[in-house]
Amino acid sequence: MLSWSGTMFLVMSGCGLKAFVSKHKHLLNVLLGLEFIMLSIFGVMSINTSSVGVEGYFVMMFLILVACEGALGLSLLVSIVRSHGSDYFKSFGMLMC
Repeated sequence: MLSWSGTMFLVMSGCGLKAFVSKHKHLLNVLLGLEFIMLSIFGVMSINTSSVGVEGYFVMMFLILVACEGALGLSLLVSIVRSHGSDYFKSFGMLMC
C-alpha cells in the first residue's frame, strides 16, 4: 500500500514521463519533462532514506548529478538556439547538425 507521498511522486513521475515522451515543438519542453522526472525520483529517494535512517550522501550525489544534467541540457539548448535560430524540432534536421 502506497502512502500519500508515494502516490504523489508516482503521479509526478507519470506526468513527467508523459511530457518527455509526447511530441513537442520545442526542445525546452522536453528538457522540463526530464527535470520533472528527476525531481520525482529525488523525492522518492529522500523519503526512503529518511525513513530507513541512512545517511543522505547518496541522495546528495544524485542531486549533484541532476544539477549537472540540467546545466548540460541548458547549454545544449543555448548552443542549438545560437546555431539554428530557434529550438523548434522542425528547424533543424540530422544533416544540419
